[in-house]
Amino acid sequence: MARDLGLAFACATGYDYGRRSMKIAGYTILVGLNALLLLAALWVIFGYAPIDANMGIIQKVFYFHISSAYLMYLGWTTCAVASIAYLIKRGEKWDVLAKCAAELALVFALILLITGPLWGRVAWGAYWTWDPRLTTSLLLALIIVAYTLLRYLATGEVKRRFAAALAILGALIMPIIHLSVHQWRGQHPAVITGKGGGLAPEMKLTLMISLVAFTALYITLLIRRYALEKHQRKLSALKNELALRGLGEEI
Repeated sequence: MARDLGLAFACATGYDYGRRSMKIAGYTILVGLNALLLLAALWVIFGYAPIDANMGIIQKVFYFHISSAYLMYLGWTTCAVASIAYLIKRGEKWDVLAKCAAELALVFALILLITGPLWGRVAWGAYWTWDPRLTTSLLLALIIVAYTLLRYLATGEVKRRFAAALAILGALIMPIIHLSVHQWRGQHPAVITGKGGGLAPEMKLTLMISLVAFTALYITLLIRRYALEKHQRKLSALKNELALRGLGEEI
């Protein structure tokens, strides 16, 4: 019986031990490279980049803040693009990708909202101010929270399509956030502009290395979360099939 169930699981999930071994090896290499990049980023942040004369050591939060903002945008853009593909093609893989990318966008949105006040307290003397960029970033974070809750609390095709529409709507806010610093007066600084910004060369290099390292982290986490979600769905489908055959109690 156990052997039959094992074969049923292998057939239902497409389980291939040789292919799995190759995937594990590739993922291990990816994790190793990611660890090296993160160590390099931490070294340039705390060992290479100069300490800001005005803000002191707290300025180091800037590198995590900017990286998390960028990855929140990247995660939500991935979610929105996958949602558009899902609405057009109805492929489950696009729905899985949208859900996983949104979860990562939420994680980096939380990091953004934590590091921002720490930096702002020293920069302008307050943990929070209703600045245009801060307000629109908070709005996007709330939309990401709403999307994530919808995905976990609701099921069914209609709910998936509604979540996809919410993701696309939320993506429309991102250009507003980007333009808010340049078009509306506020306290949030425009550190990176078309004219080069106000960063020292060492700080620019540190920021670039940080962005590369944290982007690699995002890709690594997305690959792993995507694979996990696909296996969870296949396992759930297998359990439902076995339950219909009256075998659920024997598992």
